[in-house]
Amino acid sequence: MLENQNYEFGPGAEEAFRAYLERRVLRPRFAHGRSVRNSIDRARLRQANRLFASGGELSREDLMTISPDDILASSVFAEDREPEDDDDLPVLGAM
Repeated sequence: MLENQNYEFGPGAEEAFRAYLERRVLRPRFAHGRSVRNSIDRARLRQANRLFASGGELSREDLMTISPDDILASSVFAEDREPEDDDDLPVLGAM
């Protein structure tokens, strides 16, 4: 799915995505393919927010690579974070 959209997982991102799916499948309203597609879309949005916030020039590889942080920032992992960890997350729609 990522390859069709010209994206790829960076080092450690595939493992983070597997951990995400293991948790997500146990939550209410998991819809298999739709939930997987939506999670990838949200990871892409977090990646775009991260790149925008970093400023400066970006390489093609930067634009194509989903990092573990783009996945681990999901609310699925919220119980693993300390409250102060959420202070660094980008606010969606704040652009």
